[in-house]
Amino acid sequence: MLAYIVRRLFNAIITLLVVTAVTFAIFFAIPKATGSDPALLYIGKQSDPAAIEGIRTKMGFNDPIIVQYGKFLKGIVAGRDYANGPDVTHCPAPCLGYSFSTDQEVTPLLMEDLPVTLSLALGAAVLWLIIGISFGVISALRRGTFIDRAAMTTALAGVSLPVYFTGLLASAIFIYWLEWLPQGQYVPFTENPAEWFTGLLLPWITLAFLFAATYARLTRANMLETLGEDYVRTARAKGLTERVVIGKHALRSGLTPIVTIFGLDLGALLGGAVLTETVFNLRGLGYQALTAIRQNDLPIILGVTLIAAFFIVFANLIVDLVYGWIDPRVRLA
Repeated sequence: MLAYIVRRLFNAIITLLVVTAVTFAIFFAIPKATGSDPALLYIGKQSDPAAIEGIRTKMGFNDPIIVQYGKFLKGIVAGRDYANGPDVTHCPAPCLGYSFSTDQEVTPLLMEDLPVTLSLALGAAVLWLIIGISFGVISALRRGTFIDRAAMTTALAGVSLPVYFTGLLASAIFIYWLEWLPQGQYVPFTENPAEWFTGLLLPWITLAFLFAATYARLTRANMLETLGEDYVRTARAKGLTERVVIGKHALRSGLTPIVTIFGLDLGALLGGAVLTETVFNLRGLGYQALTAIRQNDLPIILGVTLIAAFFIVFANLIVDLVYGWIDPRVRLA
């Protein structure tokens, strides 16, 4: 098991290095090759040539791209200094550079937004797992009945309707018409847990509605396949109760594929749920990334991309370890 864990950790580190290299090249090497000057984005086109050249020197834009990438990696691990003669600015690790639009360190900006995205993603994940798996199991056990058709019709609607439509519709009904919930506003959990919960409840439900639909359909399909297996029929022939047959035998095998997609979905959401955060005006990583795209703020976009990549790789690592624990045969792969 230890060798399996070491292999997976090594693969995760290599993947992150490849992602950082490709992402850095897209945001800095390609624009430079096409004649775009990051210094102009940082200081503005109306500045005098001496100021622009000073920014190029201080930020390292004159260095070869491989040298820039090496300094970028060093900044993430150990921090880095931006120097132009006596003008030296130290960026502590993990340093992701400075925003082109605000001249602020990227890492603190993103860390301020991270709790919003974490709260949104984790809360929605709990809801969509409970609702999606429950609906899928019930539909499989009541195959062909009205309950099955109603659940799958609801799931189909959830998959088909985009978040910005269901979010705006839910806001119109529950906030402005029925006035059951306050207008969306994130309040830190440490300040007021009740307002934190009520402020995120509607975004949770909206986001969970989309994912729960997918999980319900997948759970139903896997459960129907598992219920037809020989070992399930054998368990029933032994006289085991239906609860034991479903819970101990069928459900465990039927939910194995759920582990994979849950890791991918949660990892991607932790990198920023752009549409949901925008619809409900939640200032998370997704909202920050959208704002940075509008302002052409490359360091912010790069930082959000790397954080999203980290969470996805980390989630896949956890999935691999869980698989290795559930099925020892995976460790030999």
